[in-house]
Amino acid sequence: MVKVRLARFGRKKRPFYRIVVTDSRKRRDSGWIESIGYYNPMTEPATVKMDLDRLNYWLGVGAQMSERVTKLKKIAEENNA
Repeated sequence: MVKVRLARFGRKKRPFYRIVVTDSRKRRDSGWIESIGYYNPMTEPATVKMDLDRLNYWLGVGAQMSERVTKLKKIAEENNA
């Protein structure tokens, strides 16, 4: 199954996440198909940038979003509006 989820980057105690499309059997940070955005929780307020066209494409072909990405999608839609 293809999933849209967060992959952790950054350094210790300073997380930075990429929003990636990946096979659900892969490890969290490896082997993603496409990077469609990022999430930086360390800024005030937290920064979310997401390519909503690509996200909608992947959802259209059957990808599932993680719970956190679902919440971040709502924030990204508010920022783009």
